[in-house]
Amino acid sequence: MTNPFDLTGRVAVVTGANTGIGQAIAVALAAAGADVACVGRTPAAETVEKITALGRRAEVIAADLSTIAPVGQVVDETIARFGRLDILVNNAGIIRRADALDFTESDWDAVIDTNLKSVFFLSQAAGRHMVRQGRGRIINIASMLTFQGGIRVPSYTASKSGVGGLTKLLANEWAKHGVTVNAIAPGYIATNNTAALQADATRNAAILDRIPAGRWGEPGDLGGAAVFLASDAAAYVQGHILAVDGGWLAR
Repeated sequence: MTNPFDLTGRVAVVTGANTGIGQAIAVALAAAGADVACVGRTPAAETVEKITALGRRAEVIAADLSTIAPVGQVVDETIARFGRLDILVNNAGIIRRADALDFTESDWDAVIDTNLKSVFFLSQAAGRHMVRQGRGRIINIASMLTFQGGIRVPSYTASKSGVGGLTKLLANEWAKHGVTVNAIAPGYIATNNTAALQADATRNAAILDRIPAGRWGEPGDLGGAAVFLASDAAAYVQGHILAVDGGWLAR
């Protein structure tokens, strides 16, 4: 029988692939057979090394997604270098923390531009190509704050709530063209973005007390979900936000 999770011959773009969740997803897609364009504003040499060790091809495309200027370049360069584009993982994101009463416009704009505006316009650029070819997979990285409010992260909560809605909107429009659009909502994952929470003994203990799995997630915990949503096994999955959270939302 054909393996429905096999990504051999597919090309994936993963943004923010230099470390953390992006790196783990890029490596997981490569392990399933995909070649990967690693997109970001910082070097991704370690990710490239991990992918090539799996016998897959990896290329770095330098792009600062704090603006939408490079989105067309990302798609064009990927197709020029690899000859195709099948999968887009919108992972790049930032977070700014402050009380809502003190939150600045610059921190609001920085997060919304990176986490939501660039996600839409990169999806649009990739979607134009995928709709023409009659097939594609787009995976957005949402958050627990797609479902919950959180504290001290107003622009992050707004951006990730927006990602959830955008995922459903694009799925509604593009499903008939063979393009699936879904999202993964990580729980509390040990990355640079959550370093401050891990270092806060009180917050860290409260977080762990609520997670049924009893531990912070690791970036690698998201790899299987990404492979599933990128594969033929998820051909009839549309507009879904898959929580990978150790049971946080079930609590």
